[in-house]
Amino acid sequence: MTGPDAIHGAAHSGYRGRFAPSPTGPLHAGSLVAALASWLDARAHGGTWLVRIEDVDAPRCVPGADEEILGQLAACGLTPDEPPVWQSRRTALYQSALDKLVAQHRAYPCACSRKDIEEALRALGRERARNEELVYPGTCRDGLHGREARAWRFRVEPGVVEWHDRRLGAQRQDVASEVGDFVLKRADGLFAYQLAVVVDDADQGITHIVRGEDLADNTARQVLLQRALGFATPSYLHTPLVLGANGEKLSKQNGAQALDLSDPVAALRGAAQVLGLSVPAAASVDDWLRGAVAAWAATPRA
Repeated sequence: MTGPDAIHGAAHSGYRGRFAPSPTGPLHAGSLVAALASWLDARAHGGTWLVRIEDVDAPRCVPGADEEILGQLAACGLTPDEPPVWQSRRTALYQSALDKLVAQHRAYPCACSRKDIEEALRALGRERARNEELVYPGTCRDGLHGREARAWRFRVEPGVVEWHDRRLGAQRQDVASEVGDFVLKRADGLFAYQLAVVVDDADQGITHIVRGEDLADNTARQVLLQRALGFATPSYLHTPLVLGANGEKLSKQNGAQALDLSDPVAALRGAAQVLGLSVPAAASVDDWLRGAVAAWAATPRA
């Protein structure tokens, strides 16, 4: 699709995609890669593209960053087809999903602090390597044993979760042994990302998820929640990451600078290079985006 609908989307496609930034600061080069890829995939499919502000983790959010992000996207021609939504306004949906999981005995209260978990793992002879997942040992699975509940966890049953990524191919994870029962509602009363994103994607009818490769490791947990809640599992595509000087994912923590949008086409061109797209030169954002949609559509993705 390379006509007007390549820019504005088609009204009747069943494809629904989204870009879901956390408002912890302005967009940087890495986040533009994910935004552009999700937009291009929606346009190439003649679909609908949404923006969801993932501000469920309120302590990390920066006041005004949400509106700044929306302005940055608009400057790059990436305008959502429906009004944006904010996770902080959707907590009733998350609580309803948690209540359903509790009723199914798939969620249970947990009294453990991070220190408790680390001590329990040490007692089991399972020292955690640096940056390794802190695997929950199941301390509260059978009750709180007189302690006060701090959080709510999802009960993970044994077995390997398999899923397919359109770029990375076949994926598999043994969530029980590699993650353990994971948090749905935190000790501070905030809902965890895993639950919120699954509920939002289902509520918004998201059929295709295009996001950064750093989130691929979350997918198996989200598939388990989708199955437990009776939701369909979307198609996944995880994009290449922009790396910082230290070789890790570019982020605000390792010096990522806000996007320089004095020349939006130049910023988009940089994101396209990370995605492996060769887009013809263009004077305007709209013309460049048309070429980018054609380039994306011409690249095979499983």
